Amino acid sequence: MITTVDPANGKPLATYPFTTEDELAARLRDAASTSRVDDIDTRAAQFRQLADLLRAQRQDLAALVTAEMGKPIGQAHAEIDKCAFACDHYADRLPDLLTPQRVDVAPDTALVRLRPLGVLLAIMPWNYPFWQVIRSMVPAIAVGNTVLLKHADTVSGSARAVQRLFDAAFGPGTLTSVLLPPDRIGPLIDDPAVAGVAFTGSNRVGALVAERAGRAVKKTVLELGGSDPFVVLADADIPAAAAAAVRSRFLNTGQSCIAAKRIIVERTVFDDFVDAMTVELDGLVYGEPAEPGTDIGPMARIDLRDELRRQLDRTLADGARLLFGGAADERPGAWFPPTLIRVPDPNCVAFQEETFGPLGAVLPVDSVDAAVAAANASVYGLSCSIWGRDPERLGSVADRVAAGSVFVNRISESDPRLPVGGVKASGHGRELGAYGAVEFANIQAVRTAETPRSTR
Repeated sequence: MITTVDPANGKPLATYPFTTEDELAARLRDAASTSRVDDIDTRAAQFRQLADLLRAQRQDLAALVTAEMGKPIGQAHAEIDKCAFACDHYADRLPDLLTPQRVDVAPDTALVRLRPLGVLLAIMPWNYPFWQVIRSMVPAIAVGNTVLLKHADTVSGSARAVQRLFDAAFGPGTLTSVLLPPDRIGPLIDDPAVAGVAFTGSNRVGALVAERAGRAVKKTVLELGGSDPFVVLADADIPAAAAAAVRSRFLNTGQSCIAAKRIIVERTVFDDFVDAMTVELDGLVYGEPAEPGTDIGPMARIDLRDELRRQLDRTLADGARLLFGGAADERPGAWFPPTLIRVPDPNCVAFQEETFGPLGAVLPVDSVDAAVAAANASVYGLSCSIWGRDPERLGSVADRVAAGSVFVNRISESDPRLPVGGVKASGHGRELGAYGAVEFANIQAVRTAETPRSTR
């Protein structure tokens, strides 16, 4: 059994039974036998219906997200809105994605088309309970794949809500939620009915998933951890950069892979930047997540709160200095106040480990080269945000930083129109954009001879 808990007060919300072996076998059969819709207009209409359902149920879905993982209600509404936008985007893009591309191989005719692989297993995290599923699986479903969703236990209610939405828009079998303990996931990856695996989560578990799928020669897309650099050059608009740094680091209570976790600032503007960040932090509303206007609520789980506290304490012991917040919050639940520290070097815990919560870390550097070195001094490579005015200096950082995405004078964020993914320990493969549709597709070439003939 799975019991979900309200992280704002530690009280149970609901209890859900695990999917039985017989139920799992039936859902696999249903997913494998669900007809693939080749008609582009029909599939586009289904995506638009999904978008309409998301908007119609926006209030209830957002309230469920807030209850299960503590996301401030305004941000939960924004998550649902983003999901609907992505569904409309793929409805618009389907003709470009699914129309076979003609290739000149005269005198023959040839085309290249995207065909589905089959049933995909999607192992998804809790921090964006709806968006993570939509961004990972909507492009795959667009190609004709079906999905078994193994969502994080803490958002089991959201997992069921996701399935209800897909059932209503696409019919049963296109996306089916299963509730499984960890020891049953490996055998499911092995199952011949599963053609590929998408995983978003920790590096440790991602490596286990990739190893298991690799033994079965199955495609994986891994979106793993991130410790994203936020680089502020000396010629940056300091008030704008500071406001953006606070938004990027503390959105979703800091529980985002692409949050600005390592803030690297040229020394000549470091003090002004920290002062501006402090003003922005003072303006954040830290409180009950269901209250309109709250910016930061509780973390999703008490154990995550405790781990972040450990990282803060170890970093302070290594010579970091507390600039804002940091005091323990003794309320019941998973509370951790917005906190900012100045670190002595890139080797401290807060720069070497992923800090998944409302803890910002700033580091002064002496040059652009030092900023690039600090940005790359991590096993991760998900995204990077760079702030400045000189195109040459900005380009120098963008060209040399190891990241799957680079954002110039804006925060890192996912967008259905662009691919998302990382390098190094941040994973492999891409979600969203046209590339997200290709990841779980059989890119099939069909060549037809003008007259039958053989070649040797």
